[in-house]
Amino acid sequence: MPRPHPQEFRDDVVAVARRGDAPLAQVAKDFGISESCLRNWLRRADVDDGHRPGTTSQESAEIRDLRRRLRLVEQENEVLRRAAAYLSQANLPGK
Repeated sequence: MPRPHPQEFRDDVVAVARRGDAPLAQVAKDFGISESCLRNWLRRADVDDGHRPGTTSQESAEIRDLRRRLRLVEQENEVLRRAAAYLSQANLPGK
């Protein structure tokens, strides 16, 4: 998989495409990207700018971070639950 283009490059390409001086196919060709890639960048920029409904890039990053933290907490919970079960078995009378 190719490395993603830097955000500054994406912003510049989107700005040129939004000016409307040339068709999207020509803008994409001039910058060496596919037309579908440019359309995706334009769609993402519209969502981030509030021109189109959807989850912004910042919200997506926050959701990813929160899901990662939730998995960690769930793993810690499982470890604590198992430790509590083990220790409760060790404290039973008659052992």
